[in-house]
Amino acid sequence: MRIRPWPATGTAFALAILWGEWENWRASRRLVGPATGPTEAVVVLGYRNPGPHANAMNRWRVRAGLRSLDPSATVSRLVLCGGACAGPTAEATLMADYATGARGYRGTLVIEQQSRTTWENIAFAIPYLEDADRIKIASLPFHAERARHYLNEQRPDLAQRLVRGADYRFGEWMPLKPLLALHALRQRGRQPEARPSQE
Repeated sequence: MRIRPWPATGTAFALAILWGEWENWRASRRLVGPATGPTEAVVVLGYRNPGPHANAMNRWRVRAGLRSLDPSATVSRLVLCGGACAGPTAEATLMADYATGARGYRGTLVIEQQSRTTWENIAFAIPYLEDADRIKIASLPFHAERARHYLNEQRPDLAQRLVRGADYRFGEWMPLKPLLALHALRQRGRQPEARPSQE
């Protein structure tokens, strides 16, 4: 029997979407462990932001960081990372304005304004992670996984404290997830660079 093209296309699209969800779900669970303790730090990685306000990606990353905070922690620190990579204002500053203004965050906040790459996001965040029992990294799942890998390279002792954040949710960025997964899988075979580009 000949398969009609539209049903076949629809099936392929649905399978691609489910595959993208599966791969992103898996990425969100790699390089994390069972660390426990009453204190935590949540690192939010910045994204290129040319305008005077946090763009859609940075707003989403802030929300992912905020929902990653553990309400039972005795100390929670939100570490926002990113310099002025695409505009006059540091990404971390724009994200902080969004977190405190639009989202009403009133907890401990660190604004790291010097980093220009994911590698530097992690390197410059390290001083604010030293005293945290648990460390979470908030970004798109594959980007957060790469940042966890960089922490393993830079400070393997701190990487032992990495735990899952709440960056993955089923259905978020759903149409983009297959593309993000394909991009990440293409990059996987390459050697990590000392100064990879910002994402």
